[in-house]
Amino acid sequence: MVNPVETDIEELLLREQSRANTDFLIEVLSVKSELFSKFWKIMMRNQDPVSRRSAWVVDCFTENHPEYLDNKIEELSFHLPDFKTDGLKRHSMRMLSRSKLPEDNLGILVDISFRWLQSPVESVAVKMYCVVILERVTQIYPEFKSELRDIIEIQLNEATPGFKSIARKVLKRLQA
Repeated sequence: MVNPVETDIEELLLREQSRANTDFLIEVLSVKSELFSKFWKIMMRNQDPVSRRSAWVVDCFTENHPEYLDNKIEELSFHLPDFKTDGLKRHSMRMLSRSKLPEDNLGILVDISFRWLQSPVESVAVKMYCVVILERVTQIYPEFKSELRDIIEIQLNEATPGFKSIARKVLKRLQA
């Protein structure tokens, strides 16, 4: 049976891909925060484009309301390897980069972060969030420092200015 509220949210998500529509849906969510679970469920379906657009709303909403991610980090980390679209990966990694690291699924997060960081097809934004997450992991597991440092240094040769900026900052902190 189709949930009418979820269907309405999907229709709104599919109406258009724009910052204005995303901002409108963030405002809806701010007023009716009980709808967060509906947006989350749509995001986790991993169906493009609706999941990607829902991820954008969830990502922006949780910037100001991080508590909504508190019990979602393990689930998000677990499903990362299944995500195929850049937008879903980017928004998920962005949320994870500013959240408490998962305990049960930290291995999945570390593995996917190293894989995506080294992948020639991943976007710069996804790679940058991988660097941020992996740097946080090295604070718990310092044995990953040298691997992260080596991968970043290899990437620097052909990196964009944005990646170089964050990479140099992280390299400096890893040396300390």
